[in-house]
Amino acid sequence: MTGRRKNVIDAAGPLQAARDDHAAVVKLTRELVRIPSRGGIDPYDPVLDCMASWLTGHDLPCRRLAGPGGTTVALTCEITESGRGPRYVLDACLDTAPFGDDNAWAYPPASGEITGGWLHGRGSSDSKAGAAIFAHIAARLQQTVGQWAGSVVLLFDVDEHTGAFGGAKAYFEGDARGRVDGVMIGYPGLDHVVTGGRGVLRARMHVHGVAGHSGASKTAPSAIAKAAALISRLHDIPLPGPSGPEFPLPAKLTVTAINGGEGYSNVSDLCTFNVDVRLIPALGDQAALELLRSAAALVDAAWPGTQPTHVEVTTRWPAFALAEEARLRTALLTAAEAAGVAVTAKVAGPSNIGNYLAGLGIPATAGFGVDYRGLHGTDERIALESIPPVQATYHQALLTLLNPS
Repeated sequence: MTGRRKNVIDAAGPLQAARDDHAAVVKLTRELVRIPSRGGIDPYDPVLDCMASWLTGHDLPCRRLAGPGGTTVALTCEITESGRGPRYVLDACLDTAPFGDDNAWAYPPASGEITGGWLHGRGSSDSKAGAAIFAHIAARLQQTVGQWAGSVVLLFDVDEHTGAFGGAKAYFEGDARGRVDGVMIGYPGLDHVVTGGRGVLRARMHVHGVAGHSGASKTAPSAIAKAAALISRLHDIPLPGPSGPEFPLPAKLTVTAINGGEGYSNVSDLCTFNVDVRLIPALGDQAALELLRSAAALVDAAWPGTQPTHVEVTTRWPAFALAEEARLRTALLTAAEAAGVAVTAKVAGPSNIGNYLAGLGIPATAGFGVDYRGLHGTDERIALESIPPVQATYHQALLTLLNPS
């Protein structure tokens, strides 16, 4: 019997289980979507209560994780077969992006309306459907304890869309430090398994000039003009290109915001702008930081009488890409194929929690999930028919990873 044939047979159980769970997954997803949980806007207790109630009702004890300020930032649940074996985490967020213009939506953003095979609502794709799918997989695994070894953790973050990733930090930098073998993040998208991503270095460039009157006979060196010169220099710097098939994306530098000056008669002595540098293996965070500092030093030298530019780093996440033979990658890709999903591995352009985990030395996949439209936009919705193959894929992948043989 070939390995391919064995995969098809092994996938039959998870696929049938996913089909049997379909109506229940849709129901839970709708309940979650109908609870507004916009990051930094809505209270999170209602959506956490909803998921906690479902888990408790399925004999899955859960607990809430607190962030540095004491507020709840995540809900977690662990299914353990024994003290031995690996630990894998299924991660999905329960907070969402803002609604935008409510009136532009075909159905209200928190309606959970179903029409034409699509479930509508903010967070349906990112990532309440993923959370509902993961919860049902956990319930299935709970029923088969003894047939696998290790543990599976559900991690439902409610501090993801704020950009703080408080739930992930509370878990991975807390009790789980050094005890996670891999993470699968339930971001949507049926065409690819995201097995890597460009890293990011973000910095604020504080550019100094000399304050003065715009109408004075002697022109003061403007921080805004100096910042413009630095921005031009940064944009002219050649950056490394793709490293080959294993990392097919180039490095990228973008100035994303600028702030300085006020009124009309004042020459600004400070202008600050934000720089977003997308990192690849050929341009790491330290090299990118030196690039920013070197460009600033050259511009500073051309502007005598001004203070040197200060580079304030706000974020630094490394690029990552799972090796082709990585067990987490092969398990998920093989399980998707066995579930009938044509999928390929992909290194993503945007950064994601996978980059954060890479910095902790934890392998992760950062996207494979339901088919969707309107992510973070108007009329966000998911294709209901895509739920069972996604559930079957993750279920089978876990069985492979937790196989005691």
